[in-house]
Amino acid sequence: MMETKVTTIIQARMTSTRLPGKVLMEVMARPLLSYQIERLRFSRRIDEIVIATTTNIDDDPVAELATKEGLTVYRGSENDVLDRYYQAARKSGCENVMRITADCPLIDPSICDQIAEYFFHHTMDYVHTGQSFAEGVDCEIFTFAALEKAWKDSTLKSEREHVTLYFRNHPELFTLMTIENAIDDSKYRITVDRQEDYLVVKAIIENLYKGNNEFFKIEEIKTFLELNSEIFAMNKDIVRNEGSLKSISEDAQAHTT
Repeated sequence: MMETKVTTIIQARMTSTRLPGKVLMEVMARPLLSYQIERLRFSRRIDEIVIATTTNIDDDPVAELATKEGLTVYRGSENDVLDRYYQAARKSGCENVMRITADCPLIDPSICDQIAEYFFHHTMDYVHTGQSFAEGVDCEIFTFAALEKAWKDSTLKSEREHVTLYFRNHPELFTLMTIENAIDDSKYRITVDRQEDYLVVKAIIENLYKGNNEFFKIEEIKTFLELNSEIFAMNKDIVRNEGSLKSISEDAQAHTT
């Protein structure tokens, strides 16, 4: 049975430690978050987009942009991201949640749809893109029931900070699937976590953006980066998933001291 209702919740905040304010950094006088929202609206599977930000006054501009874009906004805990995410999902009344992070302004809606199609056809609890996809098109979808269990049972600090880590830590409790790309695109990095990332994404948008009637896909981004090796090289040495690796390491150290 095919279920069509998908709510995408974008977690977004201004107080990033590595690049503060990154979600609203501008390219061509427009915030990165606005580009991401526009791209997600091309999805065939997404019915609603919700912004989950914090109650921190620094995040007022995030809430204001979301309202301007006509989106629902939920404001919650800055540090307990899982609680913020769960409360946003609960208030939206959704059954299925697609999680997107605001540091992926060049998210590819066709990949989001691919992940959603697999999720529904195979009746899974949680499906996500693997590391053979380019970093920055990361997408994951899960049931509200699975999210609620994680919210109730997660105790590790890393699991409260990274919404879906509990699923991966407890594969015995959920039906999980990692979808790998047809080819290995792991060398491409189009997320925004550091200044070098911003410069890469800025160059991509300035050269490929086609207006709000069409979105450019990952294949076009890859071609652009291959043809512009100096831009490609700007952020190629940054560690993938740096934030989550740091949190997991800190948890491990806490349990050994």
